[in-house]
Amino acid sequence: MRRRARADGAKNNGDRMTDEHWGEMREGLKAYVGANNYTNWIEPMVFDAVDHGVARFHVPTRFFGNFVSQNFGDQIIYHMNRSGAPVERLEFAATAGDGDRAMGGAGKSNKAAGAALGTMPERPDGLAGGQVDKRFTFDTFVVGKPNALAHAAAKHVAEGAAVTFNPLFMYGGVGLGKTHLMHAIANELRQKRPELNVLYLSAEQFMYRFVTALRERRMIDFKQLFRSVDVLMVDDVQFIAGKDSTQEEFFHTFNALVDAGRQIVISADRAPGEIKDLEDRIRSRLQCGLVVDLHPTDYELRLGILQSKTEFFRPTYPDVKIDDGVLEFLAHRISTNVRVLEGALTRLFAFASLVGREVTLDLVQDCLSDILRDSDRKITVEEIQRKVSEHYNIRLSELIGPKRVRTFARPRQVAMWLCKKMTNRSLPEIGRRFGGRDHTTVMHGVKKIEELRATDSQIADDLEMLRRALEA
Repeated sequence: MRRRARADGAKNNGDRMTDEHWGEMREGLKAYVGANNYTNWIEPMVFDAVDHGVARFHVPTRFFGNFVSQNFGDQIIYHMNRSGAPVERLEFAATAGDGDRAMGGAGKSNKAAGAALGTMPERPDGLAGGQVDKRFTFDTFVVGKPNALAHAAAKHVAEGAAVTFNPLFMYGGVGLGKTHLMHAIANELRQKRPELNVLYLSAEQFMYRFVTALRERRMIDFKQLFRSVDVLMVDDVQFIAGKDSTQEEFFHTFNALVDAGRQIVISADRAPGEIKDLEDRIRSRLQCGLVVDLHPTDYELRLGILQSKTEFFRPTYPDVKIDDGVLEFLAHRISTNVRVLEGALTRLFAFASLVGREVTLDLVQDCLSDILRDSDRKITVEEIQRKVSEHYNIRLSELIGPKRVRTFARPRQVAMWLCKKMTNRSLPEIGRRFGGRDHTTVMHGVKKIEELRATDSQIADDLEMLRRALEA
């Protein structure tokens, strides 16, 4: 009888366990689970009560509760019992909503508890992967012809509806808006579909987490995290190329998520088929969804970006005035990189504000002399010949030599077309640089490529990639 009374007393003390007791107890867990796991998985849990051997907690998401239950449940139960709380199992309640009801956790019994226990705190930063910039939204993205398809596809994914294409693969050069759209998707999903577990990170962060998991022998944790997300977003995927082990794990993660109907969004600086040292099976998977290209900006889009950025700066620099023609001048002169374009306008506003001057064309010439000088870089015939030779894996002597076999003739015509479009050299001058050929030969080559460009997708892709490489 005496032993029974002591057990009942312990039970009553456990049932009256307070937040303060839990706070002290969870600190003791840090040595067992490690500092990173403690910060990401234990600290965000909010203690509710112990009732008839069940310890109840509020957690940010259903996935969070499942992960804690599977990986740290036994340790939590052990420490709670050591502190005098007779706990047999854990129970987690996530944010109220579809599928987010109270979840049975680790322990001897795993009965569902029914209704959710109330509104939960926000998802911890540890689940976010890379930092999502809240400034990058669809409202701040300027849409034009070169990026219209990518924008529409990103908006579709951000609606959080049923997966219609998987993955969404966006590619383009530096400063064309890939990362902006990735952040915009993440921001909109977290605002409109907070119950979804959205994981955004760069390819380098994926690789770092993978290597860390291998080193710390936590591959089960790694696999559970990445295979349990609703939307996985990986930026700059070209950086996993050549990393065999990382590619292997990425391949399996990709397949697991696609099979589970989860959305994947990928970005890169080039199309899947152009990423060197990328495994064929990964290249094939990346091409099986929707592949969209963010083209280099045209004049109208660059002007729209400048106008939008100007309105953004108005509250910060209310006294700065910009002369007519300044934005048009910048849109014409700085044509390859949106980041450089925006940086130039930022510098102008700051400089004009500091010196108390109006932004005139003369001020632009003085303030942006280095940027304008770089933008004036002239592409030479020699550069074009070298790039084309590298692209088609032929020697420069074969490109400009006399042989007319198709293996050399087609790249030669491509190079002539690029010279005509990207330099101010005349046809006779171009002909002389190609082994002293007549201008009519150059004219024929340019015309042939122009025709193939409209009917042969491979030629069109080659021309676009070469043009970008030369403008970079």
